[in-house]
Formats: sequence, structure tokens, C-alpha cells
Amino acid sequence: MLIALGLEYNGADFCGWQSQPNQQGVQDALELAIKMIALHPVRLHAAGRTDTGVHALMQVAHFETVASRPITAWVRGVNAYLPAGIRVLWAHEVDEHFHARFSATQRSYQYILINQPQPSAISHQSVGWYHQPLSLEKMQVAITYLRGEHDFSAFRASECQAKSPVKHLSVADVRQVDNYFVFDFSANAFLQHQVRNMVGALIYVGSGKQTPESIQILLKQADRTKSPPTFSPNGLYLSGVRYSDKWGLPNTYRQLSFI
Repeated sequence: MLIALGLEYNGADFCGWQSQPNQQGVQDALELAIKMIALHPVRLHAAGRTDTGVHALMQVAHFETVASRPITAWVRGVNAYLPAGIRVLWAHEVDEHFHARFSATQRSYQYILINQPQPSAISHQSVGWYHQPLSLEKMQVAITYLRGEHDFSAFRASECQAKSPVKHLSVADVRQVDNYFVFDFSANAFLQHQVRNMVGALIYVGSGKQTPESIQILLKQADRTKSPPTFSPNGLYLSGVRYSDKWGLPNTYRQLSFI
């Protein structure tokens, strides 16, 4: 049978989602915990691979098992063997045609940035930080150029293995809550480091280093070497994955409750 899981994790203590030789990937910890319940090795397949330091409010993954267990065992039982930075939120049996990655139709990310002269001691691994004042109005103009279907080569990591740089960004918004800026992005798929690179470019606009129209120019140039540096992973959260209702999955979208 196939079991789909809804997952939450703090990426600060892990080398990203993907299994690592040093066993420091989120996938490593989860597969070991699931093995303790299934009593056989499993291989997890996720909706998307998050990088080192990136968090997930809602990651979706699936695995195949021959073990017959109450559905609660895949939640409470697995959680009992996980480190504190990873939790299974729900489990759901799916049919053999489901795939956490290939059945997904949309991914969503949030980036949380604190804007103040000094970095936060309390949330230093859970939010990004920029020290100079930022203009919400300028960033709100700039972010509109990212919406729609574009060649996002200007915001693509050099080691990205995606077959095409063309993606459709259906949501690209930024808002301010006190001294926090909250960036929201949704797309059919994302390139490696795309969100962090877009946030970095928007911060350049907000700080006055570039104009809002520079985003449009970068898209047309499709040249990563002309874009601002990749921004910190600390404030980046995978916030949701959309699937067809036919799979009957529980909620697959979450946002930070304190924002």
C-alpha cells in the first residue's frame, strides 16, 4: 500500500530534504523512524527538495509498505522516533497511482524577513534579516513583474537540474506586518534557489539599490550573473502543495500562525 504523509520540519539542523551520506537529511531521519514502525526499510518520495536551512510548514511525501498498521501509527508512532525538529502532521492511504511529486499541481513558499538594524536573537534561524529600511511600495510594484509565465534563468542556481527554466508563477505578493515583510509565492514548480534569488532581488529594490523595473529587465536578460546574490535560507518555508481533490488528502497548505 502507499501512505502519504503531511510533514513539518525546522531545516536549521539538517542538510536539506534529500538523503545525505552523513545521514543529516530530513529524509534520512524520517525513513529511519518509519522503518521502526513498518519493520522494513522504506524510500520516501517528496513533493519537492528543500535546501539546507529551509523549513517546511507543509511538505508532502509518500512511501510504499507491506506493513498493516492503524493510520495513527504512521503519525504518533513515527513521531516517537523523530528528532524534535521534524513532525508528521497527518497520514493518509492513497492508491497506487499517487506520487507526491508528480501528482502535485502547485507548490507554495513563504519567506519571512525581519527588517531592523540588528538581527533577531530569538528567531535568528527562522527568519531572514535585512538591516536597512525597505520600501514596501517599491517591492510591491517590482513583484508584479514576476507574476505569470517567464524564463526564470536570472533566478536559477547554476547547479539547477530542471529541464526548463520556464515556470508559471500564479502568486507573487509581499506585505508588511510591523517590522516583518512576508513574501508569498506559488507556482507549478520552482527552480533551485529561485525563491531566495527573487527575494534577494526584491530586497535590492526595496533598499533603493535597484528600481522596480530592474526585475523586468532581469527576466528579459535571463542571466543569473547579472542578478543580486542569493539570499539567506533562514526565512524560507515550503508552505503548501496542491493536489487534485480526487486523492482525498487532508489539508496540504499552512502559514505561520504568528504572522
